[in-house]
Amino acid sequence: MVKICCIGAGYVGGPTMAVIAFKCPAIEVAVVDISVARIAAWNKVEKHVSEADIIFVSVNTPTKTRGLGAGKAADLTYWESAARMIADVAKNDKIVVEKSTVPVKTAEAIEKILTHNSNGIKYQILSNPEFLAEGTAIRDLFNPDRVLIGGRETPGGQKAIQALKEVYAHWVPEDRIICTNLWSAELSKLAANAFLAQRISSVNAMSALCEATGADVTQVSHAVGKDTRVGSKFLNASVGFGGSCFQKDILSLVYICECNGLKEVANYWKQVIQVNDYQKNRFVNRVVSSMFNTVSGKKIAILGFAFKKDTGDTRETPAIDVCKGLLGDNANLSIYDPQVTEDQIRKDLSMRKFDWDNPIHLQPMSPTVMKQLSVVWDAYAATKGAHGLCLLTEWDEFKTLDFKKIYDNMQKPAFVFDGRNIIDEQKLREIGFIVYSIGKPLDGWLKDMPAVA
Repeated sequence: MVKICCIGAGYVGGPTMAVIAFKCPAIEVAVVDISVARIAAWNKVEKHVSEADIIFVSVNTPTKTRGLGAGKAADLTYWESAARMIADVAKNDKIVVEKSTVPVKTAEAIEKILTHNSNGIKYQILSNPEFLAEGTAIRDLFNPDRVLIGGRETPGGQKAIQALKEVYAHWVPEDRIICTNLWSAELSKLAANAFLAQRISSVNAMSALCEATGADVTQVSHAVGKDTRVGSKFLNASVGFGGSCFQKDILSLVYICECNGLKEVANYWKQVIQVNDYQKNRFVNRVVSSMFNTVSGKKIAILGFAFKKDTGDTRETPAIDVCKGLLGDNANLSIYDPQVTEDQIRKDLSMRKFDWDNPIHLQPMSPTVMKQLSVVWDAYAATKGAHGLCLLTEWDEFKTLDFKKIYDNMQKPAFVFDGRNIIDEQKLREIGFIVYSIGKPLDGWLKDMPAVA
């Protein structure tokens, strides 16, 4: 029986192994983790690693916060620890599979650690990046666009590729399993996320121009998306992109470009992040400038905190920067999200940048107390007595709210700032709201107010 072990029971490792186990009943699958809360003892981890034929490594690769490459380079501490542990406990030849998103040439570093501590054991390193979307991970695993496997162009490397290919072939059509060299597989994941983020930043840049000219970004993106060479996905203007991958992977890509002397290429990808930051700052400035140039002491309702609907994930959510910007002007925030807990919101708003990507037991335990912040149980509680409301996550329930009821219970003039373009702005104006929607023709109230500070 083939035995698979995955080191890392997080967002990627857990679902991936669950699907492999479900689809491949003849394969024994184990998932292990260094977190005390998840795994009772290290000896159980070592047992599964020692016995496995194929070992997936799906550990955190956070952005470095100090030292060489701080703020851009990926921190491979957890990857290196996993590789050294594999070398310590291995008793037979292993296929080691990179499942984490890693910088190009990581496989080479891991290969060196394993071969220099091999004790006669042979290792083959494969890159098998995940392409899962948050909220649809299991569906994506069941029916992937493609499965990418990269390995060495040697007899041993090709044999290892074939072994992993046979696992996926239990349910994935062969024409969707793409085999490449190691470096192409590693770079493909970074490139895919960079291209998707680039599309979002592109349409968000257009949204600023639409506001300045009276164009409607939804009409522009619809027209552009009808071009089959472009397509319609990832062309929705918003307050900005978030999630665990986009910014981190682009920063890693920037660092790799810089290390290879490709300054112009690095600057190109930096601009994708800069436009994303600009969009969040621009949104905050719209809120402040619209409300008589100050939100000090005013109640602002925040509807939605997760970075996208149908998930409780808040990693790099644009809501963090928007809330911090408003808190910086002394606003009183009342936040409602159907899936994000109060503890998580407070932790996110008090955490340093990139701390979220460390294991939970290494994150700050006690969030800073913020008297200007309350987290409530529904949208109506959040908006009661508020001067303005900001829609920051595209939850379906926000589209069907009783906005007349909300308007009646808000301070006047009552403002709506739609960071996801999910409401009918004309209907809200008829109710009496002053409305700002990203990239839409501006409400008369806003036309003479600056878009940026």
